[in-house]
Amino acid sequence: MKSYSFTPQGVCAKRITFAIGDDGKLHDVHFVGGCPGNLSAISKLLEGADPKDTAALLQGNDCGGRGTSCADQLAIALNGALGKQ
Repeated sequence: MKSYSFTPQGVCAKRITFAIGDDGKLHDVHFVGGCPGNLSAISKLLEGADPKDTAALLQGNDCGGRGTSCADQLAIALNGALGKQ
């Protein structure tokens, strides 16, 4: 399992960590900061999900007119991780 850490920009979360397992699936998604209830729910929903599909689903999600969101930042992090594999 390969672990990743990402520093998001323009959102309340200060760090996003996750792992992509040997099975190619997303595991252990964790947000530091941000909206705890929503981000905890997102983390639970994404356990075992396909990272490429997840990135496509979350990309472009906006929070309060910021032009990005914690979910969008996760998509950016996932795309970066997938590009490195």
